[in-house]
Amino acid sequence: MALVRILIDGYSLLHSWPELAEGQPRHSEAARDALVEILALYQDACGTPVTVFFDGRGARYRRPQAVVGSAVEVLYSRAGQTADELIERAALRFQDYGEVLVVTNDFAERDTVTGFGGATASCDNFLRQLQGALAQVQEKLDRHNRAERERFRRAR
Repeated sequence: MALVRILIDGYSLLHSWPELAEGQPRHSEAARDALVEILALYQDACGTPVTVFFDGRGARYRRPQAVVGSAVEVLYSRAGQTADELIERAALRFQDYGEVLVVTNDFAERDTVTGFGGATASCDNFLRQLQGALAQVQEKLDRHNRAERERFRRAR
């Protein structure tokens, strides 16, 4: 079955990635924006839609700037619900369409998702996958740019 969507526990991933938005609190707008921006690049590289969930706790957050023009979906939980609940519900609903990957360090959430047949990954494993995919894209871009520079030099 093909991977149809990646569902990410945003704060779990932010806490596992201190180098991202270094010096910013993990629950800050800047950290969320940086995460969404990187996830948009990853989504472009892998071609699988990404949804990132944050605990909203009833607070009103502005939509991250990186989402404008991006297909990365960003969702906040409402008062009285958690991002974990939203992720589990989404994972169950998407399963009719193919395999869903849930990224979190919450063991209970991973157990729940695998219990109904969903795939899970720890944040560390996902970060390795994300960084590998982005490195491959950068290598291809570097090769392409070198080839174009060489072609331009020969044409002169």
